[in-house]
Amino acid sequence: MGGSRRLENMNPDVGPKPSQQPRSEAEKSALGKTQILFRAFLLTALGAFFVFSLNVNYVWLSAILTVAGMVLGIVVLVRTLKYKHPRLILFGTISGLVVTAVMCLLILTSVLFFNQVSQYQDCSRGALTESAKTQCLTQLENSMPGPLR
Repeated sequence: MGGSRRLENMNPDVGPKPSQQPRSEAEKSALGKTQILFRAFLLTALGAFFVFSLNVNYVWLSAILTVAGMVLGIVVLVRTLKYKHPRLILFGTISGLVVTAVMCLLILTSVLFFNQVSQYQDCSRGALTESAKTQCLTQLENSMPGPLR
């Protein structure tokens, strides 16, 4: 056997790790606030989607939640870039902002064609078969203005 090993040499936790630097209180506080804003952003984005999917009559509430989500998302994005927070928060924020932008398009479409979408929802709620659902979709297509058919 070539040489003895000491217990201190076998412990991987001994010594400073170059990749991890201790965070100051200000950095911890900024990260905590950003995480709270990120959670609020995700809740408003998900809330807007679920309210929109309930009924087109609640499109106003979905629009309010979408605007709040967009504002919170931009705030979180700026804070993440400014304070160099983890990339997971950055990725989640960008993904959430894309979903929020799609929600904006859906809400605008629903507002522009409110009567047609409302009639389609009423029809599809009572449709029990595939042919009835297809009939509701055909009725929606026929009720749209000429260029959108």
